[in-house]
Amino acid sequence: MPLVDLQGRFRPEVTEFAGKYVKNEYYPEGEAPEKSIDVELAIKLKTENKAFKVEKYKHSYPNCWRTDKPILYYPLDSWFIKVTDVKDRMHSLNKTINWKPASTGTGRFGNWLANANDWNLSRSRYWGIPLPIWRTEDGKEEICIGSVKELKEEMLRSVDAGIMSEDIFSSFEVGNMSDENYAKIDLHKNIVDEIVLVSPSGQPMNRESDLIDVWFDSGSMPYAQWHYPFENKQKIDGNESFPADFIAEGVDQTRGWFYTLHAIATMVFDSVAYKNVVSNGLVLDKNGHKMSKRLGNATDPFTTLATYGADATRWYMIANANPWDNLKFDLDGVEEVKRKFFGTLYNTYSFFTLYTNIDGFSYTEEDIALEERPEIDRWILSELHTLIAKVDTFYETYEPTRAARAISDFTQDHLSNWYVRLSRRRFWKGDYETDKISAYQTLYTCMVTIAKLSAPIAPFFMDKLYQDLNSVTGKETSESIHLANFPKSDVRFIDASLERKMENAQIISSLVLSLRAKEKIKVRQPLQKIMIPVDNDQQKEEILAVSDLIKHEVNIKEVQILEDASDILIKQIKPNFKALGPKFGKEMRSIAAEVQRFTKEDISKIEKSGNISLEINGKEITLEREDVEISSKDIEGWLVANEGGLTVALDVTITEELRKEGVARELVNRIQNARKDTGLEVTDKIRLTVLNFENLQHAIQENKAYIMSETLTQELVFVDALDAGTEIAFDTIISKILIEKM
Repeated sequence: MPLVDLQGRFRPEVTEFAGKYVKNEYYPEGEAPEKSIDVELAIKLKTENKAFKVEKYKHSYPNCWRTDKPILYYPLDSWFIKVTDVKDRMHSLNKTINWKPASTGTGRFGNWLANANDWNLSRSRYWGIPLPIWRTEDGKEEICIGSVKELKEEMLRSVDAGIMSEDIFSSFEVGNMSDENYAKIDLHKNIVDEIVLVSPSGQPMNRESDLIDVWFDSGSMPYAQWHYPFENKQKIDGNESFPADFIAEGVDQTRGWFYTLHAIATMVFDSVAYKNVVSNGLVLDKNGHKMSKRLGNATDPFTTLATYGADATRWYMIANANPWDNLKFDLDGVEEVKRKFFGTLYNTYSFFTLYTNIDGFSYTEEDIALEERPEIDRWILSELHTLIAKVDTFYETYEPTRAARAISDFTQDHLSNWYVRLSRRRFWKGDYETDKISAYQTLYTCMVTIAKLSAPIAPFFMDKLYQDLNSVTGKETSESIHLANFPKSDVRFIDASLERKMENAQIISSLVLSLRAKEKIKVRQPLQKIMIPVDNDQQKEEILAVSDLIKHEVNIKEVQILEDASDILIKQIKPNFKALGPKFGKEMRSIAAEVQRFTKEDISKIEKSGNISLEINGKEITLEREDVEISSKDIEGWLVANEGGLTVALDVTITEELRKEGVARELVNRIQNARKDTGLEVTDKIRLTVLNFENLQHAIQENKAYIMSETLTQELVFVDALDAGTEIAFDTIISKILIEKM
């Protein structure tokens, strides 16, 4: 029996302390006694020599969020749902749900189901859905009402029995599902508590005073939204709108909404309520702390959206961390996404429109056949269709972070930094024929496809891009990208061998550029040669196939393939202690000693296969590629770098002929900048006047055709004095140039 009444005072049975509040905070202001009841109890026990030890103990205690007063918990009679009878079925059905992350479904949620207790359904509150249970005073007879129709029928029986005077919902028309009809009744506690029904034996039945747990409301959502079972039965019974394909909520809902949905669906329909679920992580500040206005580390979402836009913010949040992981939100990261991804895509579009407007391209020509397109077009289309397949799979498996990263990598690394840069000359030089049309069609296709792939994450920017492209070509009939079909990958476009060859070209180019940067040699300065050792004929052929592209990209004259580089390029290996320590613990030192004894054959094996087996202290262990660090020794006059299975040696000797060509390339860059500053159109031809400087004229004369072709120069003049014009300075050259439109 409870010793405290519902006002927080001891009941009369407590004699000496009867009528006293158990917490001083419950007394009216100014009326609380000096000694609280717990102090009085302690004194009484000590006085009667019944206390072993009395001390103050500080501990956490729940307080009311409105009044800040201590909360008391009472043992009350409650209605329960017997979940324990179905928890095994709930557990087995849960295994069919795709949880993101899977660990939440198998761990936190799965463990909760395995240990599920009966569901306490009733609540002692005022607002909410009343329990539809009426009972006699002795509790021997009861009825559970399942609809307004049934309630009206029972009220009529009560009226006939003389218990109620009338049907209080008499104006309600059974079967009329209109809002106007339902507005005639009120099913809240204060109304339905006035309804007294009659039992089969003729006894009055009053409604149980409690309400239904609001989480039962949330769990009933899939059916309640369709007014099931009174309307739309096919949507639920025919599985048209049930189970849900996908839901998302915070990870704390494993004991809330996720649970109530699952419990009700299991008990009523022997089904899951949802097929896929994402348990969202939290958005923290950039240091990983919970955002708080009090701490001043909260980011204003409206200011963020106004500054960076919704799409950049969305892309950052999706790409930066999986939705189920906590996100360390940093505005610098949003700015980076805006600049690197959206800025790159916008610049690509601007580049495209600049030249298509000059040539009047509107995609009226028939598609250039794939086999007739240049290799670089076939490559980017192959990568595009590979991307489509990946992104489609990522979205299908609820991996939006992987989708966003794949799209971003393709846009920046493949499309902008590689395809557009290497194809730039095709857009602005040459006649409007097959090669240029192929370049336009290919880049157009890439941008439209990127827009469609990205639209689920960046709906506004991608719709604008799509409409701007389509407004000129009219190739698609959809007025919005969100009404267009999602792209489909076509295996006819995918060429794995070509992708592999181009990947080799990208890696080799990256290595060479890193060596140039190490030696502070600008890319505009031509170099003579790189050497690349190969392991087999296939690798040799694949590298030779892209050798011209590599030469153009890194500005070298020659690519030399070494089929036996053992006497030229010496590999060296050392342990990666950061990887070995956590993996092998005490055996790390023995493994490190064994790695130091590796022969060139051992190094080659782990490089090619990605692992190698070793016997350490009588046990066989597998050493992975990331467990070691492999590098190549530099050769005199050369720099060496390697990545994965590729090694590159760069000849860094600059001959006089190479130096002059470097001067010419620097001059072309300065002329192009001056053209832009002067406001010339890309098609304008010019007269170029150059102020003489020692050795400058020789460098220009030996590369005259190249300079004039690149800058659309019709006439080139050297003078000893030049008052007007633009000053130029690079390396040891100091001069002036004057550009005049022809």
